[in-house]
Amino acid sequence: MNPWNDIPTRGRVGRVTLCARFAPNVAGRGAHGVTRPTWLSAPKLRFHFKVICSPLALILMLSCIASAQEFELDTNMLNQALDSASVWATENLDEDVLRVLNQADRKQVEQFIRDLQKSLQGEYVLDLASLKTVANLVVPLLEAHEETQPYAAWLKARLDYLDAADELRRLAPLPPVVPGQPPPPPVNPSPSDERTVWQKKLTDRPWPKGAAELVPKLKPIFVSERVPAELVWVAEVESGFDRRARSPAGAAGLFQFMPATAKRFGLRSWPRDQRYQPEPSARAAAQYLRQLHDKFGDWPLALAAYNAGEGTVQRLLDRHKTRSFDSVATRLPAETQMFVPKVEATVLRREGVALTKLKAHRPKLTGILN
Repeated sequence: MNPWNDIPTRGRVGRVTLCARFAPNVAGRGAHGVTRPTWLSAPKLRFHFKVICSPLALILMLSCIASAQEFELDTNMLNQALDSASVWATENLDEDVLRVLNQADRKQVEQFIRDLQKSLQGEYVLDLASLKTVANLVVPLLEAHEETQPYAAWLKARLDYLDAADELRRLAPLPPVVPGQPPPPPVNPSPSDERTVWQKKLTDRPWPKGAAELVPKLKPIFVSERVPAELVWVAEVESGFDRRARSPAGAAGLFQFMPATAKRFGLRSWPRDQRYQPEPSARAAAQYLRQLHDKFGDWPLALAAYNAGEGTVQRLLDRHKTRSFDSVATRLPAETQMFVPKVEATVLRREGVALTKLKAHRPKLTGILN
């Protein structure tokens, strides 16, 4: 009996016209729980190329098909995800900036950014691995246009997350499969596993461009705000020390401040956006980190709150009745699960000191007699 429905599905990817027949009721999670559309499952798909496609569109499509051999998604879930992504894009993507791309590539970049943002804010670190190949194709495309170079800077600083997720996926054991049952959701890597991967990954990495100029200028600002000078390296993780970096969600500058947080810590948006100015943004970052450390009591939790929001971290701590990062790490957004151990490894690589050993500096007092 033919397992295929006799209903053709047509769509366009860049300048590719494709026709597919698909089988329903084959949805679910792959071996590591990463979701992918059922209609992209390679063994169940027939393509008829009717026109020549752009190179990016073709590679993006083939990349999706290759990853889909392992990962599948329920049709209803796909529709919900697309609806959610559409809402997010309407609220966040800068159409004026992305319009410089040609129409085919622009659509691919927009879709990739939606997928990446969704995975970064999602629950599972291993979901990021499937975006690695496409990300490396999108970066040079964004770098080719002055208007999109800030997005390229932001994305380049996050390529490490995709590489690390790919390595963690290869190291992770396959979840047990019960016959007749859908595969269980993936298990997030432990904080210790992530620390191991990050320390290995950064062992021989040189200073990023811009760090040699900025680090000596910004460390005294952190010290004056009674924050360990070593935490200036948060800028490497957030932006690669590229002050132009801008996220699709609107965070900007070396320390990736959102507009509301920037305003809260005194950064002006007019006549010049101070988020892009190293000294003012460093002072705001130091003040925010000090405030978070005062609230949570250690630097790993302070950094988690810096990335995910203090409300997110506080709710997890309250729910699980704990006060340590490691106890809630696997329940944080995927980006935050990667961000904190990467900062730890970066500080260890650049300064030779563990994050948990950092102590706040006290400003020197002059003119006071004992």
